[in-house]
Amino acid sequence: MAVKIRLARRGRKKMAMYDIVVAESTSPRDGRFIEKIGSYNPNTDPSTVVLKSERAVYWLMVGAQPTDTARSVLSHEGIMYKKHLQVGVNKGAISQEQADEKFSTWKEDKENRKAGAADTKTQTKEQARAARLEAERKVNEARAEAIAKKNKVEEPVAEEAPAADTTEEATAEAPATEAAAPEETPAAE
Repeated sequence: MAVKIRLARRGRKKMAMYDIVVAESTSPRDGRFIEKIGSYNPNTDPSTVVLKSERAVYWLMVGAQPTDTARSVLSHEGIMYKKHLQVGVNKGAISQEQADEKFSTWKEDKENRKAGAADTKTQTKEQARAARLEAERKVNEARAEAIAKKNKVEEPVAEEAPAADTTEEATAEAPATEAAAPEETPAAE
């Protein structure tokens, strides 16, 4: 009977999580399995994978065939590379120490790439946030300017000087009119 390494779905509607299981190829997707070797949660950012790497390598070495998605997950975690190195050790091409050294180097490089990607993502978010704040500040300044124009009482500077002259003329004319008015009143009497 053929043995597969595949994903078994669990979790609620639209929030699926998967168990990475070793099962016979004829058993149902969420049905009977031989061994559970890990879990995969694609809902987190980045995706979370918890895996028993020694058991996964064991099952690959004894002939279990991973499905396409399971192969992708195993490859991302370095299990396929570890199996590749172990085959080289079994054939005598390299020693176990060399295989372990290559795998640890690969693992460190992988961690550095993950950290770099996370930093890049954080920087991109910060830049987008700064751009949104700048755009919002410009809009607020434009609104404040429009409100200031609307609320400003229009008093042209050119009209202020003639208005002062007219008040002086009005005060000069007022005593003359007052003086003329008493003269007319006695005549009327």
